[in-house]
Amino acid sequence: MKTTIDIPESALADAMRFTGAKTKREAVVKALEDFNRRERVEAFLKLAGSCPDFPTNDEIEAADMEYEDRMKKLWARES
Repeated sequence: MKTTIDIPESALADAMRFTGAKTKREAVVKALEDFNRRERVEAFLKLAGSCPDFPTNDEIEAADMEYEDRMKKLWARES
């Protein structure tokens, strides 16, 4: 989409320098993509706070060990 906008020259020069863009268009696109990515991450993190707590790695490993113990006992009874 073609759009004409007035961007301060110093802000555009900084964007080109920080993004490593070779053209003004590339700098603007990279800046917009970065902004959108950050907003998506922020929105995701807000949603993540509303999810139930996930088990820790230690809790998962403990549950796995309990399961393995139960299976060993079950296999021992069946043998």
